[in-house]
Amino acid sequence: MPEVLKAPLVVEFPFTRSLGPVQSAFLTGLRERVVLGVRTTDGRTLVPPVEYDPVTAEEIRDLVEVAPTGTVTTWAWNHGPRRGQPLETPFAWVLVRLDGADTALLHALDAPGPDAVRTGMRVRVRWAPERSGAITDIACFEPYDGGPGEPTGHDGRSENPVTGIVAAARLDYVYSPGRAQTAYIENLSERRTVGERCPSCHKVYVPPRGACPTCGLATSEQVEVGPRGTVTTYCIVNIKAKNLDIEVPYVYAHIALDGAGLALHGRIGGIPYDEVRMGLRVEPVWAEGARHPDHYRPTGEPDADYETYKEML
Repeated sequence: MPEVLKAPLVVEFPFTRSLGPVQSAFLTGLRERVVLGVRTTDGRTLVPPVEYDPVTAEEIRDLVEVAPTGTVTTWAWNHGPRRGQPLETPFAWVLVRLDGADTALLHALDAPGPDAVRTGMRVRVRWAPERSGAITDIACFEPYDGGPGEPTGHDGRSENPVTGIVAAARLDYVYSPGRAQTAYIENLSERRTVGERCPSCHKVYVPPRGACPTCGLATSEQVEVGPRGTVTTYCIVNIKAKNLDIEVPYVYAHIALDGAGLALHGRIGGIPYDEVRMGLRVEPVWAEGARHPDHYRPTGEPDADYETYKEML
């Protein structure tokens, strides 16, 4: 058996969201070194605040300031901080019930080691030197021996409130395609498309999955399919992706290769985007030295009859 492939991958994008009045007040307050919660109709104070009561589902907007001090309700030690986490040295993740609040806020606690952390310990907010209206305006919590901090009397109203945030979302992981897809990728490097047939329903899966999701049986019989195929459905892409050197608009399609039991993804080229259609017959185009097709182009054959590919839509 060939060695199973693996590779480090990164999924990264900026996540943009607008803020309602409650979240806007909370983040604007952090910018001003104030922690605001929201009071429910039964008198509970929720921090971080939410816009709807989690018990009654009623809309709530009664903002109330709580102290920047509190008590650790539970914690976990982080031995190896990752990129983008609050601290670069080992720290504790803690849930802190701030004085005046009835719920706990998750953040980092700067402590010399796990022996210095305990449930019930008193902590206070350490504010970031520069604040912009984000949860990171709280740099972290730090141990504190005093009593409840004094609220400033903030009423939740501010000039230039924060109305939206942009958060960088990123996931680093190591991906392994497994035995079946490793063989599929290796065959692609030889310009062959090879799937696997289910021993029960006889559907040929491309790319192969190692098992039939319908029958639940392992697949091992390899079947070469294509190279030609049929466009079953498609979309026109009008937004240029970062780090992708393809001019928009272009067409991305589901392509049922001849002999395959389901369609795979591929870009369509060699034809104006507004002439791509369901049933179009296409073939792969390989760039020099490429390990997979660069795109698919029309073969010049008559369009496939809808009945021949309708089950793969």
